[in-house]
Amino acid sequence: MIDRQHLAILREVSRRGSVTAAAEKLNVTQSALSHTIAKFEERHGIKIWMKTGRGLRLTQAGEYLLTVAERVLPQMEHAQRVLMDFALGRRGALRVGMECHPCQRWLTRIATPYLTQWPDVDFDVRTAFRFDGVEALLGFEIDLLITPDPVETPELLFTPVFDYELVLMVHEAHPLAGRAGVQPQDLLDEELITVPVTLERLDIYTRFLVPANCRPRQHRTAETIDLMLQLVCAGRGVTVLPDWLLQEDASGLPIRALRLGDSGIRKSINLGVRRGEETTSYIDGFLKLAREMGR
Repeated sequence: MIDRQHLAILREVSRRGSVTAAAEKLNVTQSALSHTIAKFEERHGIKIWMKTGRGLRLTQAGEYLLTVAERVLPQMEHAQRVLMDFALGRRGALRVGMECHPCQRWLTRIATPYLTQWPDVDFDVRTAFRFDGVEALLGFEIDLLITPDPVETPELLFTPVFDYELVLMVHEAHPLAGRAGVQPQDLLDEELITVPVTLERLDIYTRFLVPANCRPRQHRTAETIDLMLQLVCAGRGVTVLPDWLLQEDASGLPIRALRLGDSGIRKSINLGVRRGEETTSYIDGFLKLAREMGR
């Protein structure tokens, strides 16, 4: 029989690189862990891993079981958490992940009314700036993903809830400030400030600069939107943000917003859930509230 203990051992050994570290994480002795795996290997007539110097190398069978563990264990942990919620008298738990910095600002619009409407739901927010949100959703690490870049996959359902346009923000004294819009060539001599993600995830590059074979003179990153706006106000560069942030965060600042290209770069905030869970009451409640407030 393959049970949860075997899969948990394999996952921890893979993550931590040694039997000793895995045993410490699982609160068992190293000998007990090794004995458990040895009996499993004997029963099934296979080897799970082999020693290579001071490390371990998974066999083909071990690699296969690891993929099973990475898929099955998060679902079992999710089920345990849901059952615990029921035992504690809660309706459930909603873990929200985000893949963009502005999404966090948008979420503040929804969080307060949602918490008021669903007081018996445990609400947790996890910033997904540093990890693949789709993978986290598929792996049951989160229950709902807020992203401007939905991915078509049979297992997930994405719903657009709020439309916006990305605009170039410059200081009001900037030479470009008097124009309605800019072309890629206009940014060749600029210092562009963006959030700290790869260029492949920045629309200003993928949908504006790269197709025109253009690059800014310099590219730097800032950890927060507030810092990005402060740098623009100080004349330290230009940045690209959703147009609605100009009204909410840049009101009264010496900043002008310019359209990118002739037709602009239009985006939507999307909410992704695992297909079939969109009808879960507290998830459906979040989706409906987000659609209503996004109008």
